[in-house]
Amino acid sequence: MTVIRVLEADTELSRLIDRVEAGEEILLARQNAPIAKLVAVVGNSNEQQQPRRPGALAHLRDRLPPDLFLEPMSEDELEACEGKYSFPGDNGKSTYCSTPMLWCGGCLTT
Repeated sequence: MTVIRVLEADTELSRLIDRVEAGEEILLARQNAPIAKLVAVVGNSNEQQQPRRPGALAHLRDRLPPDLFLEPMSEDELEACEGKYSFPGDNGKSTYCSTPMLWCGGCLTT
């Protein structure tokens, strides 16, 4: 392992990074006392990525019908989107949006 003083590392950082990428470990020292180690990161973007593993919803894979999200909404669901179940005094409009939009995109239309 190579020991480099911090003052030298400051002026030669790009060369040190090249050496670290090549597999070398470099120890940084201040007044002959080690303070940091430069090592390559395992799994950097140049290496092959691992295949994705099923995530948090994988247990639902075979339980949901394939056309679930392609079916039209029921009347009750549409009314809920239009503010039927809003809190008292809530007019269904967002105070943060100046342009009326559909419910799913922001505030309700008037």
